[in-house]
Amino acid sequence: MDWIEFPSLSRGTLRDIRVTIDGTVDTFLGAYGEAIEHAFDPLKDFLIWLEDLLISSPWPIVLAVLLSIVFLMSRNYKIVAGSLFSLVLIGVFGMWEDTMRTIAMVTVCTMLAILLGIPLGILMSRSERVQGWINPILDLMQTMPSFVYLIPVVMIFGIGKVAGLIAIVVYAIPPTIRLTNLGIRLVDQDVLEAADAFGSSPWQKLVNVQLPLALPTIMAGINQTIMMALAMVVVAALIGVKGLGQPVLNAIANQYFFMGVQNGLAIVAIAIIFDRATQAYGKRLQKHSEVLHG
Repeated sequence: MDWIEFPSLSRGTLRDIRVTIDGTVDTFLGAYGEAIEHAFDPLKDFLIWLEDLLISSPWPIVLAVLLSIVFLMSRNYKIVAGSLFSLVLIGVFGMWEDTMRTIAMVTVCTMLAILLGIPLGILMSRSERVQGWINPILDLMQTMPSFVYLIPVVMIFGIGKVAGLIAIVVYAIPPTIRLTNLGIRLVDQDVLEAADAFGSSPWQKLVNVQLPLALPTIMAGINQTIMMALAMVVVAALIGVKGLGQPVLNAIANQYFFMGVQNGLAIVAIAIIFDRATQAYGKRLQKHSEVLHG
C-alpha cells in the first residue's frame, strides 16, 4: 500500500518565507541594532569591572571574600572547608583566572535574573491573565535548544561578553520566575486574611507577608538559575565568552582528555559551592519562615 505524501509547502514558498523573515530582521537590526547594543553598555561595563576586580586582586583576598560569603550564607564550616579545598585545587592547577571570569559571568547573570525574574513572578502571582501569557513563553525558553539562543544575540550584539550574558540569562531565568510565582501563591490564606484584618494595603501585604514567607521557594528558584547559568557557560564559550568553557571546547576540538576533565571538574566544583551555599541559606530562610508562620 502506497503512503500518501504529507502535504507541505513548496520549496519556493518556503524560500520566500525565509527571505521575508530574514529581510525583516535585517531591516530591524539596521534601524535599532546599534541603539539596543548601546543600551547594554552599563551591564557590559559592570561585568568587565567585576571580572577585572576578581582577577587583578591578590588571590588570598579574593579567596577570603568568597569563603566569607559562603559562610554568611551557609553558616556551615564543612561547606566552607569544602569550598576552600576546591578553590585551592583550582588555583594549583592553573585555572584561577578562568574560574574568576566564570564566577563574574554567573554572578552578573544571576543578579540580572533576580532583578527581572522576581518582579515578573510577582506579576504572574497577581494576575491569572498575565500568568496565562507568560507561562507559554517560559515553556518555550526552557524547551528551546540552548544553541538556538545564540543566533539572535549574536546578530544583535556580535561575538563577546554581552551576547553570552544575554543568552545565559534567557536560558537560566525561568526557574526564578516560576518559583517566585509559586511561592507567593502558596502563602497560607489564613495569614493573608489576618493581614487584611489588620488593615494592610496590597503593597504592605506583599512586602511584609507574602515575600518573606515565599523566600525559601524563591531561593530554590535562584539556586536552579545559578545551576542553569553554569551549565550554559560551555555553550556561551562558542560566542567568545571567556572562562572555564573555552578550555573545554579547546579540549573537545583537539581531543585533550586531561584538559577537558580538569576544566569540567572546575565547573562542577563551582556549581557545588554555589549549590550548597544557596541551599543552606534557603533552609535557614525556611526555618525562619516557619517561626514567623507559627
